[in-house]
Parts: sequence; structure tokens; C-alpha cells
Amino acid sequence: MTTTATQDRPGPESRPDRARTPGAALAVLPDVLRAALAWTDAHRADFALPGDVLEPHTQVNATLKPLGELAQLGSTIRRTTAPGTPEHERAGDLVAYAWEQVAAGDLLLELLRAEPFAAYPYEIYAAFAGYGLRHEGFEALARPLTATRAWAHTEQHANRQLGLVNSERRVGVVTHTDAGAVLSRTWLGGLSEPWMFEGPSGYALTHTVFHLTDWGRMPDRVPEKIDGYLRTWLPAWADGCLESGQWDLTGELLAVAASLPGPAPEPLLDAVWPVLADVQHPTGCVPETGPPAQDTAAPDPYPFIDCYHSTLVTAVAAALSLRSLRSPGQTDGSAPGRERRTA
Repeated sequence: MTTTATQDRPGPESRPDRARTPGAALAVLPDVLRAALAWTDAHRADFALPGDVLEPHTQVNATLKPLGELAQLGSTIRRTTAPGTPEHERAGDLVAYAWEQVAAGDLLLELLRAEPFAAYPYEIYAAFAGYGLRHEGFEALARPLTATRAWAHTEQHANRQLGLVNSERRVGVVTHTDAGAVLSRTWLGGLSEPWMFEGPSGYALTHTVFHLTDWGRMPDRVPEKIDGYLRTWLPAWADGCLESGQWDLTGELLAVAASLPGPAPEPLLDAVWPVLADVQHPTGCVPETGPPAQDTAAPDPYPFIDCYHSTLVTAVAAALSLRSLRSPGQTDGSAPGRERRTA
């Protein structure tokens, strides 16, 4: 995903007024969520895996990565929205579609057999396992692999290792290392100087929060010092992302803001959400970066690869923000439902 600022930054005369209007976020969020999910559902075929997905030449970032993100973000939206609502049902349908694409786990088992040294099949599987979709054969093979010295000593950035720890928690195995120790080595855990924020560090800190809180499910895992640090600096970082047209990172920062313990940061949400809502195309998609498309009638204003992630991020950030604003302090520590296992 793109992490550098665009060259065509909006000039001062075209920048939106980001003064807070109380209730502005709640006024736009339901439509933003509905439209983003509608676009995703209409483009579900673009998430379909190719027939040669198991071949060595297949690009993981263009095939399995989008599908895994659909499963993860869809399950988060399903968990965060009210049962019986169209958004809840649509999110569940998208997760079910992703599960069908991996042949109810069989394909992930084949991936694990082919690449026992790789973490990504396990992490994709964990997105389904956290939702209650399990595969006994996959877990039977993964169990001895995750007990190896190689697994415990895979060299990764700290926020990626935190993601692996969260995947292990979801699957229900003993984690290979202590999450607190890993957190202290992240950019965010070190309370880095806020003016050192830029694209890569921004994505590192958002994913640190996602993995730490299990995608907003357990806000109380955020330590008090990190909570205070984020509440202080998220507004400035989000403002910088808006000025440089970094819509994908803006959405991730909003999802982080809605995943903090305690009261929702209403001034931030009210100031930023109307801007992102204006960037969203009438079809529901959101570009990753750059000036929004001017043709409001275009059925597909951006290539799929340039907008699918930012659209999913916008949807999940909207769902988390609605929960945060409507139910202050609510956490979801409940089980994801009865697990379905396949042989």
C-alpha cells in the first residue's frame, strides 16, 4: 500500500474546514459504512483467488492478502455492528465468501504444507479462527510448526511479531513470546517523538494498536501511557494525512482512535469524518491517496488494487467509530460464536 504523500496536495483555498461540529461524525458515519460495504459486496469477485494461487509465481500481495483483509475487516465489522442490521448481515456474507475462497480452510492447509516457514498462512487462518471458522487439519499441522525454534525466532519488525502473537491468541495456542515485551520495541510502544511520524511509522503504529486490541475488540489492552500519547497526537497526525491526501492512513488512524479505552475522542472524530466522507465516491469506494475522482457517475473511478484496502479500512473505521460514539467504554469480550470445524 502507498505510504508516501501525494505530489498534488490541495492548496490552502481548497482545504476543508476541519473545525469541529459536534455530532458531525454521527451524521455521516451510517451512510459511509453502508456505502463502503455496498461497494465491497459489489466487487467481491475481485477478491476471488485465481486457479493458480498455489503456484510459486503467484503474487501473494495481489491475491491472498486482499482476501485475508476481507476476512479480517469483515469479521470486525460483523462483530461491531448490531445483529439484524443490513451491515451486520452483509459483513457476515463477505466473511463466508472469503471462507469459501479458501475451500473452508483446505487451501490454507496446502499453503502451510508448501511454506511451513511462512507466517502469512497462519495469520490468514487466524482471521477466520477468531470468527469461529476452524479447520482441524490446519491446526494439527500448525501445532508442531509453531512450537519450533524457527517459529519463535523468525526475524520480523516488532509490530509484525505482535500480529503473530495475536494470531496465536485467536487460534488458542500458547504465544511464542510475551506481548508486552514486543510492544515495548515498537515505534508506538517507545512513545517516539511525535514529529517523527511519517507513512511507514504511521502504518506501524496503527497495526500495533490493531494487533494489541485484536482489531478494537479489547481496548483495555492499551496501556495508559500509550492511550494518553495517542489521544494527544492523533489529531495532528490525522490533519497531516488529510492535507497530503493520505486517505487510507487517515482511515487507519480513525480506527485507532475508536479502539482506545474509555470515552471516544469526539473532537477528532467530528473533525475528520466529514472530510473522509466527502472523499468517498458515490459508489462507496475510497482512494488510497491523491485527489478524489471528479466523475461522480463513474462506476469504477479507481483500479481495484488502488482502492479496495482504503475502502475496507473506511468501513471498519466507521463501524468502530459508531460503536465508540454510541456505546462509550463498551468492549466486546464475548466469544465469536460456536466454532465450526472441518476435517
